[in-house]
Amino acid sequence: MTLKTRLTTLLGIEHPIIQGGMAWTATAELAGAVSSAGGLGIIGAGHMPTDLLREQIRMAKAITSKPFGVNLMLLTPHIDELVQMVLDEHVPVVTTGAGNPGKYMASLMDAGIKVIPIVPSVALAKRMESIGADAVIGEGMEAGGHIGELTTMVLTPQLVDAVDIPVVAAGGIADGRGLAAAFALGAEGVQVGTRFMCASECTIHPAVKAEVIKAKDRDTIVTGRSTGHPVRVIKNKLAREIMELDRDNKPEEIEALGAGKLALAMRQGDTAMGSLMAGQAAAMVTEIEPAAEIITSMIAEAEEIMRTLAGRVGA
Repeated sequence: MTLKTRLTTLLGIEHPIIQGGMAWTATAELAGAVSSAGGLGIIGAGHMPTDLLREQIRMAKAITSKPFGVNLMLLTPHIDELVQMVLDEHVPVVTTGAGNPGKYMASLMDAGIKVIPIVPSVALAKRMESIGADAVIGEGMEAGGHIGELTTMVLTPQLVDAVDIPVVAAGGIADGRGLAAAFALGAEGVQVGTRFMCASECTIHPAVKAEVIKAKDRDTIVTGRSTGHPVRVIKNKLAREIMELDRDNKPEEIEALGAGKLALAMRQGDTAMGSLMAGQAAAMVTEIEPAAEIITSMIAEAEEIMRTLAGRVGA
């Protein structure tokens, strides 16, 4: 059994697994390793300076000859520069978040770049399809970082019913069981973030990897609801302070307190006052291993589950 879908054909990849474009986490080293292993690696641009993102893209090209992508956060102040640089560097795939990529769709499509927006709702998915998106990533609130309100289980089939382009399920998926479940819901691929945080090639601070591995089922919480931009993180001192400000409805103070805290965690290893953005699937991540082994194990487990289920139905 091979898990070939419209998504694998669209992107020219072997396996229907996209690595999440996590800011300060998904660097060229990780993206290149995932792509070399047959998935689609993604560099997380975040607020990265244009020259630094260019260096990351060129590093990924040196690591792998396979397709890879860049995640663009559309609210980034210098997003116009980043889009132009992505065009200049002929990046094969762009995923987008935090905004509407409509302004850039024509130029990206003309350059042959595949555009896959991340969506938390049916309405946004339909809008993205209408402006020419090649696929959509439906991200449930189980995911780490900025989240919507719907779970992956209920969002995915609604997206599948609402659009004709491929749907990628994201949020709470960390093994072959999640991949098989996503296929059962009608998705044609998955996006995996938190498990790849503990890939050998991921360059985040070892202390953060240790926090992910240590996490239990209830160790992530959603913070910053009063700002209108809720964020799922692993509990720590920073998260508790933000929760107190949430209770007092002080969104401006939350924004000020949270500034720069993601980099503080991921790059400097401050696990007390850094933002430990990770999904509920952190509780399912138990070891550090190469990206290729993560992908191989997910595919093998999913295929075995699907064979078993097919046998039960046949019986």
